[in-house]
Amino acid sequence: MLHDHNILYPLCEPYETGFMDADGHKIYYEQCGNPQGKPAIFLHGGPGGGGSENVRRFFNPDTYRIIVFDQRGCGRSKPHASLENNTTWDLVRDIESLREKLIIDKWLVFGGSWGSTLALAYAQTHPTSVSEMVLRGIFLLRKKELHWFYQDGASHIFPEAWADFIKIINIDKRANLMLAYHEIFTGPDRQKSLNAAIAWSRWEAACSSMDYSPSRVEDFSNPEFALAFALIENHYFMNHGFLETEDQLLKGVEAIRGIPATIVQGRYDMVCPAQTAYELAAVWPEASLVIAPFSGHTAFEPEIIHELIKATDNFGTTHS
Repeated sequence: MLHDHNILYPLCEPYETGFMDADGHKIYYEQCGNPQGKPAIFLHGGPGGGGSENVRRFFNPDTYRIIVFDQRGCGRSKPHASLENNTTWDLVRDIESLREKLIIDKWLVFGGSWGSTLALAYAQTHPTSVSEMVLRGIFLLRKKELHWFYQDGASHIFPEAWADFIKIINIDKRANLMLAYHEIFTGPDRQKSLNAAIAWSRWEAACSSMDYSPSRVEDFSNPEFALAFALIENHYFMNHGFLETEDQLLKGVEAIRGIPATIVQGRYDMVCPAQTAYELAAVWPEASLVIAPFSGHTAFEPEIIHELIKATDNFGTTHS
């Protein structure tokens, strides 16, 4: 019987958990599903978001060998909220090191939001390690994308959440909110830094779905989560994603055009607007772009669930 693409797969428990040492970091990873199945790695968002058990449910556990890991400084990886040796290219090396550690030839790479950024950076660096790609809520870390979400754009759609986001910042500092938050995060007042981290995290949570969810906003308010999420995001964004040029990931598509890929994008994604996915698809005509017409940013909106599981089911019929 075919699986209903509208329903997440049952939660599978890990058959292996462990840590990988890298540059002073202990990076948590787990495997679940079928140990002899098609390998797939899930790249979480943020940067700094950490993995969650529900992300395993985008894959058929009978078909897939599902690998999830927490990127440097977040989730179950240690040290918590560390910015040392924490760049896009450090994470790319971690992914490849994990593939080698687990003795995997090629794997499907699945990433949403920042996870899509990291997936593209990884695949363009190691194209022969990637069998297929499933990308959601495309984010290329360009100036216009950051300006939209952290300065002027989404603020017009969620004005009440925006008011909470900017109230922690002095009026004379509001011309550059990412910098203003950075100054707080790197300043001496740890309580103010924590309060700012919670405000930063709540802003993203508020904008992530078509249906404003107070419970999701509260989840993002957990101090331990918020600290890693906000500090690591701000660190990456202030450093332009550690990319050489802001169009690096678009120009790099040439290296991955032969990799089968599905791009799933919410039409009303206010965190990563659909224009970015459209621009990516324009230079990657071999990839399948699916616009979910009544969806926002989160992977757990009904249409997005449907399209992501449809994609993993489709790629699951081939075993690299």
